[in-house]
Amino acid sequence: MPSTETARLPADVVPLIPMRNLVLLPHALVTVSVGRERSVAALLHALATDTPVGIVLQKDTRQDDPAPGDLFAVGTLARIVHHLEPREGLHHTLCQGTQRFRIVEAVEGHPFLAARIQQIQEPADASAELEALTLQLRERSLALISLLPSVPAELVAALQSTRGASTLADITASLVEIELNEKQALLEAVSTEERLRKLLPLLAHRIEVLRLSKEIGERTKEQLDDRQRKFLLREQLKTIQHELGENGGEDAEIARLEESIARSGMPADTEAHARRELRRLQPMSDTSGEYPMLRTYLEWMVELPWSTPAEHPIDLAAARQTLAADHFGLERVKQRILEFLAVRKLNPGGRAPILCFAGPPGVGKTSLGQSIAKALQRPFVRVSLGGVHDEAEIRGHRRTYIGALPGNIIQGLRKAGARDCVMMLDELDKLTASARGDPSAALLEVLDPEQNNTFRDNYLGVPFDLSRVVFIATANVMDQVPPPVRDRMEVIDLPGYTQEEKLQIAESYLVGRQREANGLREDQCHLARGALQGIIADYTHEAGVRQLEREIGRTMRHAAMQIAEGLAGQVRIEATDLDRILGPARFERDTALRQSVTGVATGLAWTPIGGDILFIEATRVHGTGQLVLTGQLGDVMKESAQAATTLVKSRAAGLGIATAAFDEIDLHLHIPAGAIPKDGPSAGVAMFVALASLFTDRPVRHDVAMTGEISLRGLVLPVGGIKEKVLAAQRAGISVVLLPQRNLKDLRDVPESTRNAIRFVGLETVDDAVSSALGLEVPVALTGPRPTA
Repeated sequence: MPSTETARLPADVVPLIPMRNLVLLPHALVTVSVGRERSVAALLHALATDTPVGIVLQKDTRQDDPAPGDLFAVGTLARIVHHLEPREGLHHTLCQGTQRFRIVEAVEGHPFLAARIQQIQEPADASAELEALTLQLRERSLALISLLPSVPAELVAALQSTRGASTLADITASLVEIELNEKQALLEAVSTEERLRKLLPLLAHRIEVLRLSKEIGERTKEQLDDRQRKFLLREQLKTIQHELGENGGEDAEIARLEESIARSGMPADTEAHARRELRRLQPMSDTSGEYPMLRTYLEWMVELPWSTPAEHPIDLAAARQTLAADHFGLERVKQRILEFLAVRKLNPGGRAPILCFAGPPGVGKTSLGQSIAKALQRPFVRVSLGGVHDEAEIRGHRRTYIGALPGNIIQGLRKAGARDCVMMLDELDKLTASARGDPSAALLEVLDPEQNNTFRDNYLGVPFDLSRVVFIATANVMDQVPPPVRDRMEVIDLPGYTQEEKLQIAESYLVGRQREANGLREDQCHLARGALQGIIADYTHEAGVRQLEREIGRTMRHAAMQIAEGLAGQVRIEATDLDRILGPARFERDTALRQSVTGVATGLAWTPIGGDILFIEATRVHGTGQLVLTGQLGDVMKESAQAATTLVKSRAAGLGIATAAFDEIDLHLHIPAGAIPKDGPSAGVAMFVALASLFTDRPVRHDVAMTGEISLRGLVLPVGGIKEKVLAAQRAGISVVLLPQRNLKDLRDVPESTRNAIRFVGLETVDDAVSSALGLEVPVALTGPRPTA
């Protein structure tokens, strides 16, 4: 008995080969590739028994093992003309369709799909309308063949000799590239007249597409190179897709950009400009050099926040709580910020001043800007200006340059995603001019409320309204900010913190933040108050708290190491542990080192990172009356030294100094730390006191520091940076500070705890300084009448 694979099936049962992407029509000759196991079994059975096989289209092309219910009901019986040996698991077979059939029922029990079928007999239609349709079909089929490349001559002869309308329709339909569902519909059309009516429109459409393709090819044939050939192929594809009603990738991109422009909320003139650029982009090929540049430009345009945002209510009570929770001290600064928010609440559309926070590093300038954004319920974006030396970084590059981009202002707005964001212009004093322009000049329009509603970025080429942006600037030294830029802002000074304030900030914020950053729980590590005080006094020397936080982090890492190694379950760090963890103290109060030496005075100086003390040393050697200055002094301090020397000579009699003593000596004024440049109009009093101490052989009181400038008449002139200098004096252990009388009013900015810890002496003349620092009363008769300040 023959096996299942070779046993003949009943006459009305055929093996089925499901096809994913092929519809075989009767009389058509096609190559069929078979790879699925059941399909290969059906093919081998047909070859072994020399019987036809059923070619049927499956409904879902994603199914790998379709059931009989997953197949179309109408298929084509095929005769196997030639079979090739399988290669790479595929059987390639040349099949010719013979007759339509309809599946009646599935037949089980075979290693392949099999079904009982009913052969469909074609009706012998005959009518004048059918003859007319057949004539049209013959003409169009010949026209189609003339447009197809490499058509065998036998096919032309076969079409010309074919008389039957049904046969001619099936052969022609097999030549037309149409969708599978349309070709299946032609297969299921039993009536010849119905089949012709469906085929003729499809044939006409295909002929038109081929004719257009041929015309495009002929127009560009003479200029073809590699790039033009690719362009031709894309144009053909676009033409075909347009004729078929399909959209290509480029059309979808154009549609997406057009939709984005419509909903971006651009002003009317800006939207018109964007649409003009879109119309320029539409006919371009994506291989064109201008295509990516123009598309990137339009993407920037549609992603910017053009629309007017809704106003958020400002809760002043919540803002006050936010400032209190995020920042310790800075009461006057917080009050000014609350006033700023109050004005915004009452007049949302008004042109509020642009605030500039000026102060040393680490005092909380950036975090204040974040608090303002939180209170306004607006997004916060930071634009760093440090090291910017190109005007294009502010205004953007023109699109004619390769790699052009908008400036930092527009980039910040895109990042924030809102036209009413809070934008912090950080490190405003670090802008530098170069051969590429002055960035600070470009900022003039940005920071001017009268002009920034039409700010023009070179890349965009259209005005952008910046009037709703809340600009906040930061700087360390306002003297380095150009006057025109400084004039457009309201400067709010943020002085340094006192030691008490640093202690409160460390306990309230820094310790908890560093404990969390190093993976510690509150019960695992405790930093004693004395340890914090030791870190502040001996390991930091700054106006802010940045270095303080780093040192706290070092102690936390030491604790984390012990806990991670299992050496301790809980770590408590006392002041006595600092030397072991952080090393020897970096800063010490060296005023005691100068106690018994005459000619040494302690001055107070202002620096970009806060206040500091400096020692002015004077000595005399045998010479010819010259003045020697060392310590890398600036021009202003050199002039102060000369004025102090002249003033000491003019008051020699009152100080009990012999006039002849100046002729046989050279004076040497030195300020230690010579590697650090020093300049500024505040060292005159200290220089005068140092010289007076030298010539009177009276040491300066060890607990006294001083600041102030002098005139040749002996007046003490006011100076700046009083709060920073007083805080530096407190850090150095000074108990008496001498400062100009007219600067006493500036002490109200000094914390009350500092004012209570230091005694202040107002100076009107240098006589007051000599009296307080040297304990030497200068007779009025010898100094002349007391000048008025």
